[in-house]
Amino acid sequence: MATRGSRSEKVKRIFQQFDVNRDSGLNREEMAALVVAVNPRVKFSDEQINAILDEVFRTYSEFIDGEKGLTFDGLLRTYDDGAGDVDRDFDALGLELKPETAAAGVSEEAAASTSIADERVIEPHKNQRTAAWAESPNHGIVFDDTWKLIDDLDILIKRLKSKQAKDGKVKNDNSDMYSDPGWSRELGPSTEFSDKRVFWEESGHDYAVFVKELGVLRSRADGARSREEAFDGHMAIGRVLYDFQLYKEALVSFKRACELQPTDVRPHFRAGNCLYVLGRYGESRGEFLQALEAAEAGGNQWAYLLPQIHVNLGIALEGEGMVLSACEHYREAAILCPTHFRALKLLGSALFGVGEYKAAVKALEEAIFMKNDYADAHCDLASALHAMGDDENAIKEFQKAIDLKPGHVDALYNLGGLYMDMGRYQRASEMYTRVLAVWPNHWKAQLNKAVALLGAGESEEAKKALKEALKMTNRVELHDAVAHLKHLQKKRLKGNGNGSGVEAYITVEPSKFKTVGERTTLRPELASALGIRGFQKITRLNRCDVELIKKQMNENNVPMSYSGSGLPEKSIRKASLEEILRKLLSFLKPETFVGAVKAINQKILSILDESESGRVDLGLFFAVVAPLCGGPPDRRKRVAYDALLWRPVNEGSTQIKKSDAQRYIKLLRALYIPSQGVSEMLEMHGEIDMSLVSLTEFRVMFDDQDWGFGIMSTLLKLEAGDRNRHGRHVCATCRYPIIGSRFKEMKSHFSLCSQCYSEGKVPPTCNQEEYNFKEYASEAEAVKDRCVWFNLHSKTSSPAVPS
Repeated sequence: MATRGSRSEKVKRIFQQFDVNRDSGLNREEMAALVVAVNPRVKFSDEQINAILDEVFRTYSEFIDGEKGLTFDGLLRTYDDGAGDVDRDFDALGLELKPETAAAGVSEEAAASTSIADERVIEPHKNQRTAAWAESPNHGIVFDDTWKLIDDLDILIKRLKSKQAKDGKVKNDNSDMYSDPGWSRELGPSTEFSDKRVFWEESGHDYAVFVKELGVLRSRADGARSREEAFDGHMAIGRVLYDFQLYKEALVSFKRACELQPTDVRPHFRAGNCLYVLGRYGESRGEFLQALEAAEAGGNQWAYLLPQIHVNLGIALEGEGMVLSACEHYREAAILCPTHFRALKLLGSALFGVGEYKAAVKALEEAIFMKNDYADAHCDLASALHAMGDDENAIKEFQKAIDLKPGHVDALYNLGGLYMDMGRYQRASEMYTRVLAVWPNHWKAQLNKAVALLGAGESEEAKKALKEALKMTNRVELHDAVAHLKHLQKKRLKGNGNGSGVEAYITVEPSKFKTVGERTTLRPELASALGIRGFQKITRLNRCDVELIKKQMNENNVPMSYSGSGLPEKSIRKASLEEILRKLLSFLKPETFVGAVKAINQKILSILDESESGRVDLGLFFAVVAPLCGGPPDRRKRVAYDALLWRPVNEGSTQIKKSDAQRYIKLLRALYIPSQGVSEMLEMHGEIDMSLVSLTEFRVMFDDQDWGFGIMSTLLKLEAGDRNRHGRHVCATCRYPIIGSRFKEMKSHFSLCSQCYSEGKVPPTCNQEEYNFKEYASEAEAVKDRCVWFNLHSKTSSPAVPS
């Protein structure tokens, strides 16, 4: 374990450096000098310095000694709370520890002994100081007997480590090569101990012996003279275990401490940290909520810890995919502690995750202003800028992140994506190569490298890269990509999308596309339906049974509020709506759920929350997502009707107002059909129709092809057949295997996929005045059509058999 005093010694050296008048306090002038000195790249204005000092002196008022200013304990507390980075500041000031202050605690020789009593170093306990937390006034050790416990525990851990190291069982994983998720130092292993994650072998005999001996120490803690001393013992044992990354065992100690003092914030906070590291995010959230409740009930006693509880609670929520809810806690942390750069970074990253790019940029720029060498903040700021179309500045920010951390996977990977979007394929390929140098099994980087090489015209290298990607994963999209590459090599197509020379396709105006048969979908209608189907696939709403929405309406007792127009509505905060969505989409993994919430937030919530109040009309939300959920079409319409009926404006009635139905359908069309404008979606012209509409009449309005949501019939067709493959048929323009409907041109006999048909793309060799397409939902339909054709032409000579 690292030296017990090294961290506090560093703080002491910093304190002494700026305590110019040697009065054991840092006044405002001395604190200002410290802030400026440890942030050499930041140009602070007087107003900013004063704001920072006001916050420090207010937050840590209990550590202010009159005119002298902030005491050493107060400065130590600011670092304990994550307001600064001790190691970074110490290095920035060019300070060094004296050799004697960096001495380690228990010797390796002692660890080889078999008796705990024999191994204990015979020195005063407080001179062996375990870590900064051990002497901290609020986190540290209170009773002398607790020191004996942790000395014995230290020996047990060193013995276990020594035995497992001999057997090669202790494994390290260098996590520095991956993005820092912004996790507070409170939640990760102490940087004084190790920068590497340790994986202990828990199934062997040595570990079993360790757990048994640890149980003896816990029994000693339980047998203490008072409840307070037992609590002190279990908390200290938990902290030492946590520092050594023995998280499961640390959790047992913190849970026991929770039992001893249920209203104390610290054991709940620590237990939450352990649970998060162990991947038990739901339980982690529960512990943090208990810590938050205890802290708010405890008054000013726990005020210093409140920002960090909010931060860690937000991170636990993100672990479950609840990003909108996490944003609320990051905001609260930033309000409570305006200098908490980590909270601002996390807020910015979360806002980016739900598609609120402007707000994300603002938060991330604030975080960087406070900590200019924050590589992850630069990376996420770059991603947000790219999403807003500011590619020039995005490249600069990505480069800053890479300069600060050359192995920053996210920055390298996302910069590669940016170069791909710009058509700079060679540079993109270089970025993906650097990702693979750090993370050799990153199959997405390998696949994107292949696509970039293909874009750069290096077909052979692209083929090799694709084969490598196939070795890493057997996903179906890779097989399609290989088939696509083979077709391109055979046809040697050039032009739009594939180098220079002959064009791969030409785009035809919509009027030239004609349909054969009543079942063939019109091109503009298919384009809109494909957009809705794409939204369904991202959100997975089609996998959510529409009956679950009905269930949520029955179970949710939402209080009534009043909109800006004075109309009553059942509105809830976006974070509360996210919780409902989590129940509706409970089958999604957290990372997939985040993508679903982002799409819903950008497409639906941003419109429903036009005033940016952070609240949405729940009934209206249920009504607009019901048509996209799973279930029979009539049932979807019924639930949409019930959702409108559930709103307070129709409360007590068995039918809805016609004006409400008209507004709803306008909103549906504005949200899901691109040709419809959003600005006039709720505008009603002429006299408002206050007559009532039954469910049957509502369905007629809903299905109207011109004024309703008749496109739903095309959407249902896509839902039913978008996994259908058509043998060996490939699209004549994009060259990918056709999945879903196949659109066959009846004169030239070429086939298009749904996407190319909707975009009007045809092969350049088939330039005609008019194109007549017939839609085949499956290959069986095409075979049936050919049989009919044979019967009609069996007695006469005929041209080549259509494919």
